[in-house]
Amino acid sequence: MTYTYRDPARLAVSIENWLKEQAFSAGASGGIVGLSGGIDSAVVAALLKRAFGSDMLAVLMPCHSISKDRDHALLLVEAFALPYAEIDLSPVFESFLRALDTSLSPLAAANIKPRLRMTTLYALGQNRKLLVCGTGNKAEIVMGYFTKYGDGGCDLLPLGDLLKCEVRELARFLGVPEEIVTKAPSAGLWEGQTDEGEMGMTYEAIDGYIATGKGDENVRARIETMNNVSAHKRALPPVCIPF
Repeated sequence: MTYTYRDPARLAVSIENWLKEQAFSAGASGGIVGLSGGIDSAVVAALLKRAFGSDMLAVLMPCHSISKDRDHALLLVEAFALPYAEIDLSPVFESFLRALDTSLSPLAAANIKPRLRMTTLYALGQNRKLLVCGTGNKAEIVMGYFTKYGDGGCDLLPLGDLLKCEVRELARFLGVPEEIVTKAPSAGLWEGQTDEGEMGMTYEAIDGYIATGKGDENVRARIETMNNVSAHKRALPPVCIPF
C-alpha cells in the first residue's frame, strides 16, 4: 500500500502561519503545550517556538512518570532553547485519589493524569495569554485515542490533519532529536504502555487506511468500530431539546 506524504517544509510553514492567525484572532500572545518526551508534543513545541519565539511555553508535568520521558523532554528543551516550566503533579494526583476515597479501575485512575495536566495548562495559559495547543494527530483523532477533557482538552490542534508518518517526517525536518523521533509512541500512563499496543494495530496500518480507505479487513473493522464508539469525544455534549 503506497500513499504520498505532504512535503514537511510546506507543512511547517502552513502550520506556523495558521498558529499565528489563530493567536491573533483570539487576542493571544502565543501558545502553550505539555511536553511529554514524545514525538507529537516535540513537534508542536518546535512549531510554537518557530511561530512565537519566546511567547510560548513548554510544560513538563511528571505524574509518577517514566524518568526517560523527562530526559527526552529536557533534551528537546535544550535542542530548541524552549521557554519551559516543570510542575510535578504527583502529589496532586495522590491527594486526589485520597479525596475520592473509592476504588478505581486502573484506566479510570490513569486518566486522571491527563485531566490534571489539562487543568495545569489552562491555568498557566490563561495567566500568560497563551492558547493551549493539543498534540493529537489525525490517526489518534480518528481512533478516539485520547482522554476526553484530558489531552483532548485544548484550544488548537496543530497536528490534527497529519498522519503519524507525516508527523515523523516533520519532526526530522524541524530537527527533533532522533531518539525522540524513533521511540515507541506512548501516552506514558504506566510502565510498558504503548499507543500501538493499546490500539491493537500499528500507526502504519491506521495511516494507510485513513489515506487510502484500503487495508486488511480486521484493521478496517477495528478502526471503524473505534471511530464509532469514540464519536462523543469529537463532539460537543448533545443538548436535550424537550418537546
